[in-house]
Amino acid sequence: MLCHGVDKSWNEWLTIPLKYRDLPVTAQLALTVYDVYGPRKAIPVGGTTFRLFGKNNTLRRGKHKCYLWPNVESDGREHTTTPSKVGAKNEMDRLEKLVKQHDKSDMAKLEWLDNLAFRQIEKINKRESSKSKNLYLYIDLPKFDFPLVFSEPEYPLPCSTSMTINGTHSNVLTPVGDSGIIFIVDPEINRENPVEAKHRRMVRSHRNGALDRDLKPDAKTRDELNGILKYPPTQHLTSEEKDLLWKFRFYLTRDKKALTKFLKCVVWTDPTEVKQAVELLPKWADIDLDDALELLSASFENRSVRGYAVGQLRKADDEELQLYLLQLVQALKFENISDRSSSSLAEFLIERAMKNQILGNNFHWYLMVECEDKAVGKMYGKVVYQYLKAMMETPSGYHQREILRRQGELVAMLSEISREIRMMKDARPKKIEKLRAKISDPKNGLLQFHPLPLPLDARIQVTGIIPEKTTVFKSNLFPLRLTFSLVDGGEYQVIFKTGDDLRQDQLVIQIITLMDKLLRKENLDLKLTPYKVLATGPDHGLVQFITSSSLANVLSDFNGSLLQFLKAHHPDEKAVGTYGVSAAVMDTYVKSCAGYCVITYLLGVGDRHLDNLLLSPDDFGFILGRDPKPFPPPMKLCKEMVEAMGGANSIHYQKFKSYCYIAFNILRKSANLILNLFALMVDANVPDIKIEPDKAVWKVQEKFRLDLTEEEAIKYFQNLINDSVSALFPQVIETIHKFAQYWRR
Repeated sequence: MLCHGVDKSWNEWLTIPLKYRDLPVTAQLALTVYDVYGPRKAIPVGGTTFRLFGKNNTLRRGKHKCYLWPNVESDGREHTTTPSKVGAKNEMDRLEKLVKQHDKSDMAKLEWLDNLAFRQIEKINKRESSKSKNLYLYIDLPKFDFPLVFSEPEYPLPCSTSMTINGTHSNVLTPVGDSGIIFIVDPEINRENPVEAKHRRMVRSHRNGALDRDLKPDAKTRDELNGILKYPPTQHLTSEEKDLLWKFRFYLTRDKKALTKFLKCVVWTDPTEVKQAVELLPKWADIDLDDALELLSASFENRSVRGYAVGQLRKADDEELQLYLLQLVQALKFENISDRSSSSLAEFLIERAMKNQILGNNFHWYLMVECEDKAVGKMYGKVVYQYLKAMMETPSGYHQREILRRQGELVAMLSEISREIRMMKDARPKKIEKLRAKISDPKNGLLQFHPLPLPLDARIQVTGIIPEKTTVFKSNLFPLRLTFSLVDGGEYQVIFKTGDDLRQDQLVIQIITLMDKLLRKENLDLKLTPYKVLATGPDHGLVQFITSSSLANVLSDFNGSLLQFLKAHHPDEKAVGTYGVSAAVMDTYVKSCAGYCVITYLLGVGDRHLDNLLLSPDDFGFILGRDPKPFPPPMKLCKEMVEAMGGANSIHYQKFKSYCYIAFNILRKSANLILNLFALMVDANVPDIKIEPDKAVWKVQEKFRLDLTEEEAIKYFQNLINDSVSALFPQVIETIHKFAQYWRR
C-alpha cells in the first residue's frame, strides 16, 4: 500500500481470514491510516471505504486509488460516509486507468513509445500532485487469470410435460424461453467412462504380462517414448501416452529416467495394476536422487513406492542429504503418519540425524518450525517425539538432548529481547543501550555460558555474546546484530530477526547453495558465497551477518563509479587490461555477477534496487517473479555493474556473458531436480509460494525454457541481458527510490 500526500509506503500484503466464496456482494474494506500522537495515543490521518465488488458483481483486482477522508476513521456501513471514489475525475485519474489497462495487456505495447508516454505521465503526476491537497491511499489487490463473479445467473430448469404418443405415455422436456434450447442434465457426467475403463483393463490384463515382457518398440515408437521421458515433472500425460508406457513397461525397466513416468500411468485404485507396478520396482534400474525426490511428493501415496524412494535416498552421503533436508522434512506431510502406522522416510531421517550432529541440528530446527503450524503440528510433534526417544537410547543421547534444550532456551531469550526492543518507542540509541544491558545482565545467561553449537551452524561452538559489539539495525523490524564469542577465541556475527518469516530466505539460500554445487561439479566456479539462514520459528530466525557495502552507497561515495571503488580497494597499476584493478579481483567480480544474475533470474528474485545490490550476498525478500516495484527488468543487471567491467565492449563484459550462457545451460540440465525440490515446498507456508501454490513450480519451470535447444537457450539469454541493460523504466524507479530514501532521513 502507498499513501500519497503523507509520503508513506508499506509494501506489505494483508491477509484477511475470509474465503472469497464467503464474501457478500456488499463486502467492503474499511481502511484507516493512523499517526502516533503520544504514548498509547493514535489519531486518524484519514479513512476510506472500498467496495470489493464492482460492475456486474465482479471482484476487483490490481491497483486502486482510494480517497482518504481527512481526520476521520473509515465508515464501514453499506451507505458509507467515507467512499473511496469522490468528486470529479482529473487528467491523472484518466491516465492511471489507461496505465492499468496497459499493465493487464489490454492494449498493444510498443516499447519506445511506452517509454516516452511514461515519462510524460511522471511529469503530469508531479504537476497534479503539487496542486492537489487531497490524500490518497493506493492499494494493490491480488490478480487472477479470470474474472471472479459473485454469482452466476440461475437458469430455469426445463418443464416436464406428459404426452401420449401412439398410445405410449412419456414425459417430454419443453424448450426454455424463445431460444428453443432444451437443457438436459447428465447425472453420469463425472463418472468414469465404462468403455474406457474396460479397454484399460483389457490392455493391462495379467494375461498380457508374458507377451509384454519381451515386447520391444520399433524406431518410431522408441522416439515417441524418448520424447515422453524428456517431459518435465509437471507435464501431464495423455491416456494414449499412459497406455504406451504401460505396454512397454518391461522394456523401460532398463532406463532409470522412465520409472517416474511409468508410475504416473498406473491407476492406483485398481489392485491388479498396483500389484504389477509394485512387483516391477526392484527390477528397475537404480534411479537418481532427483527422481527419488519426485516419488516422495504428494502425487505418490503408495507406501511401497515411497519406501522404494527412501531406499534410493540411502545412497546419498550426509553432505548431499543436507542439501535436500529442508524438502525431505516437508515430504513427511505426505507420509500419512498416524499412531498406528510408521513412516519409512521419518525412520530414515531420524537414523541419519542420529549419526551426524550437523544434520541432526538442522533436522531438529526444521521440525520445530513445523510443530507451530496448527494444520500439521501434531504430526510433526510425533516425529520430534520419535527423534528424541531414539536419541535417548544412544550413549550420548542425554548430552545431545541437553544441547537442543539449551539452543531452544537461547533462541527463546533472544526472541523475547528482540520483541521487547522492537516494541520500544524510544530512539535507536536507547534501543541499543537496552539491548546491551539485557545481554550484560547475568540473569539472562547470555554474557557467558558453556560451549554450545550455534543453531545457525552447529559446526561453530559459541560461549557467549559480546555486549559492546551488539547493535540494532535501522530497518522497520529493528533486527539485532549480535557478536558471539567462540571457543577458539574468534568471533561470529549474526542477525536475529523477529516479526519476519525467514522460511522464504532459507529456501532461496538453499537453492543457491545447491546451484553453486551443480556449477562446481561442472568445473565452473562463479565465486558464489551464499550466507546461512535458519528459521527458528514462523516469525523469527537467525541470519549470518556478512560485512558488505550496498551498491547505492558505493556509487554515492565514488562519484557513481563502481570501477573506482574496486580500484581504491584492490589497486594493481601493473595489471594489464583490468583498468588498474587486481586481475584476481576483477575475475571474481565478473564471475560473481554472472552467477547471481543467472540464479536470481531463475528464481525470479525481485527487490533488487541499488540499496539491495551488495558486493556480498544480501537478503532475498521476493521470489518467484513477485516484485514490489512496477515494470521490473527481466534480469537484475544494472548499467553500473556493466560499466565496472569496462563497458559493453570490454573483454570482461564478453566473459561475463559467456559465463552466463554456460551457467544457464548447466543448470537447465538439473532442472528436474530443482523443480522437484520446489514441488515439495508447495505446502511449506513460504510467503511467495503460498500466494499461488498451484503455479509456483510452473513459474520456475518457465524460466528454464526447457523447450529450447542449447543454442536457442544462449540466444534467449543474450536477449535477456540486452533487455536488462537497456531497460529505461528501472532507472526511473531507482530515481524515485532515491527520493524516498532521502525523505526518510
